[in-house]
Amino acid sequence: MRRSRLPRGRSRWNTWPEPKAEVLGVARTLTSATRVLDVMDLLRPEDGIAKYYTVNPGSAFADGLHEYLASVVGQNLLTWKEATRRSFHLAVACAVHPSMRRLDAPLMVMPHGAGYNRLVSESTGNATSPAGLSRKELVHRGKVVPAAIGLSHRDQLARLFQTCPEAAPRAHVIGDWCFQQLKESEGQRDWYRTRLGVSDGRRLVVIHSTWSEHSLLGRHPHLPLDLVTALPADEFAVAAVFHPNVWARHSWATVRERLRGPMDAGLMVIPPQEGWRAAVVASDWVIGDHGSTTFYSAAADRLTLLATTGIEELDPVSPAAAFGRTAPALDPKGDLYEQLLRAEREHEPRALHPVIDSQLADVDKSGELTRNRMYAFLEHRGVRPPRQPPEPRPVADPEPERGRPPTAYEVTGTVADDGSVEVRRWPMVAGHHEQDRGFYAVATESSHTQWAQSADVVARTVPAAMPDPPEWCLREAQRKPGAAVLVARIDQASSVVWLRGTLFEARSLRPWGARQPDLDPLLLGAALNLWLMHSRSGAELANGLVVRTGRRTVRVTFTRPADDRSGAEAFSRF
Repeated sequence: MRRSRLPRGRSRWNTWPEPKAEVLGVARTLTSATRVLDVMDLLRPEDGIAKYYTVNPGSAFADGLHEYLASVVGQNLLTWKEATRRSFHLAVACAVHPSMRRLDAPLMVMPHGAGYNRLVSESTGNATSPAGLSRKELVHRGKVVPAAIGLSHRDQLARLFQTCPEAAPRAHVIGDWCFQQLKESEGQRDWYRTRLGVSDGRRLVVIHSTWSEHSLLGRHPHLPLDLVTALPADEFAVAAVFHPNVWARHSWATVRERLRGPMDAGLMVIPPQEGWRAAVVASDWVIGDHGSTTFYSAAADRLTLLATTGIEELDPVSPAAAFGRTAPALDPKGDLYEQLLRAEREHEPRALHPVIDSQLADVDKSGELTRNRMYAFLEHRGVRPPRQPPEPRPVADPEPERGRPPTAYEVTGTVADDGSVEVRRWPMVAGHHEQDRGFYAVATESSHTQWAQSADVVARTVPAAMPDPPEWCLREAQRKPGAAVLVARIDQASSVVWLRGTLFEARSLRPWGARQPDLDPLLLGAALNLWLMHSRSGAELANGLVVRTGRRTVRVTFTRPADDRSGAEAFSRF
């Protein structure tokens, strides 16, 4: 690890004046590290503040923490040994531990989630005090360790009086800066949805899981795969947010390996460092548990369903426990698609407001309250708080990890009275199908060759491949006589199609004032097979085809080679 070696006594080398005060951000886990970075960002270098960081050792969830902080703060990361040998004018932590008493600085602590809710006897020493408010964490040899304890709501003060009354005078209601930033980012919703690839009319479902055996992942480890294969792929997208402790405890490699199936079926995974708030802003539905990110989602008025409540490890008088008793439930073994639609019809966001309001107070002033409390420790150094509240700043963009696009679908659909084809597709995952929904549409890139052999639709989805699209279609017609439709992509908006011995070029039609729609070869092939199955005439296809998938409509035109017979004559052949 690189150590801070900033030269002193060479003011002529400095571009900016020497700092008046030095503040240390203390991280204990990746979760607390991301929150500490958020809070420390409220301290402005132009006010004369130098910021350093360190890792308080000993957590079971610290794997990869040093590397992450080093990548963000560089040489301003100190070892714990270095940090305890120096003096600071303030130390800020979003997780409290008695060993932090070794720091030579007034310590300000605050929660790293939505309030104080979880019972962790390994940290608190009992089964009644929530983590962050226990005597074991806050007091050492009769002396209260923190100089300031941040609360997100005044009701937490009464709970602190019960668990550690001598610490109560040091408590301050500062709101929740993390949630304030999330709320101030609502105007970026379309941008975040674009970054997640759901600006095409699909609706976004985000799975949230905290850590432990009582979490969504602990209780229902197959739910991500069940969900992504239960929802029509052209109507829904699914992303997942997992607590950083899951990644730290079980390793990144293990998490990715466990999620390989759902990711290959289309699941997007939000990395643990950042991006979860943007995913909340972008989401339409949330399926979660008793973790803070689920609570924040409901506080942002997202349609929230609980797959598990985690009541077993929550302070029974905490808002999180009340949330678990109040929020609508999801049955992981039931029809997931129908449950989402029913929840949408019955959704009443105000129903959860009493619980949410008992956890989050002064949200619009959280940044200002938190910053002013920190600056109060620095006033004796001549550091003055800014006159204006913190500027709204959008949360970081989501950078999801994705698998390869699905290469095989089950397809159902119909031809409507107006001649449009309505298509529904579900990604296929080996060993995860109890009964067939419809016919198969399979890409040649699929590794499951048996699916391609029984598919009604076969498509080559890679553009600019050899042989060229018409030749490929004619060749595959000989190799796969059971296929009704063959499609070879030309580019993002066009493909060559083989239907009953005839070749056509299909191209999406650009609507006035809109961009050229993408034309998925597998979707096009599925629509054409449905068209054939409903005995539609060639003359109707000559006039083009309208393909509907949920909220999205694509108009497709078909042409024959210029030296062939007229379009009407060609289409009349079938």
